[in-house]
Amino acid sequence: MTSKSAPAVELTVGERTVRISNPDRVYFPEIGATKLDLVQYYLSVGDGIVNALRDRPCMLHRFPKGLPGGKVHQKRLPAGAPDWIPTVRVHFPRYNRHADELCVAELADVMWAVQMSTVEFHPWNSRRFDTERPDEWRIDLDPMPDCPWSRVQRVAEVAHEVLDELGAVGWPKTSGGHGLHIYVRIAPEYGFQQVRRAALAFAHEVQRRAPDDVTTTWWRRDRDPGMLFVDYNQNARDHTIAAAYSVRGVPAATVSTPVHWHEIPDIEPNDFTIHSVPARYRELGDLHAGIDDAVFDLAPLLEWADRGQVEVDLDEISDKS
Repeated sequence: MTSKSAPAVELTVGERTVRISNPDRVYFPEIGATKLDLVQYYLSVGDGIVNALRDRPCMLHRFPKGLPGGKVHQKRLPAGAPDWIPTVRVHFPRYNRHADELCVAELADVMWAVQMSTVEFHPWNSRRFDTERPDEWRIDLDPMPDCPWSRVQRVAEVAHEVLDELGAVGWPKTSGGHGLHIYVRIAPEYGFQQVRRAALAFAHEVQRRAPDDVTTTWWRRDRDPGMLFVDYNQNARDHTIAAAYSVRGVPAATVSTPVHWHEIPDIEPNDFTIHSVPARYRELGDLHAGIDDAVFDLAPLLEWADRGQVEVDLDEISDKS
């Protein structure tokens, strides 16, 4: 006998109505979390996820049949979108193609994407007003397979120290995996290549201060598996990482979660999940809420890059394996 799915649920989100079909479909079998659980999670962090995505081209990681059915990387807006869903057209020069990507303006846009089986949201570091000029510098502390979490924590302290000396405000978050991300708001005055040069100059300084912990070697095969890689190339055009408050498509349903700097020595990567983050959000609110008010000028880092003759290789964009 075939069991019937639970009836669809209609949500009022702002001035929109979003219909959630198959709400009882299990997306995360290990913890028994359903599509409706995912919906309720994103509603609980609504202001935070919208703040992280607002006006940015966004790639979606969709799981139409839950995690067991596999992931779909979706740049183009899924078919069947209502006419109120906002998009921005971006060009991919390598293939001379265009894609109309989701460009969130309100929480209903997020909820429609979740209805379309989106688990992860991966926004660009530029906005629709000028997609070729980033307004976000992203520092990705990416541990190699044998890198202990304690090393990530130590390097985060070094990165914080360098940012403070530069006069830059860093906004840290867990990656939802085993690393940490730090965002710095910048004025949209430079292209992707210049932002990458600045990011590499910063990575070199962190490596200089923590040579036993950090590598900036690009090719994975050439890196010590116990080191932490400061991945400057996350600032390349069309490279995206999970947004603040994005759930990750892993069995434990971890969340890429903003944290205070002072919390980093005491947290563990799996502390933040769709079950634990809503209560934290109710207590603390969006820890990245003030990011737009702390704009950093990249000029000092570009001076470092000039002095160190730092150049970025365009071939690195396509492959780091």
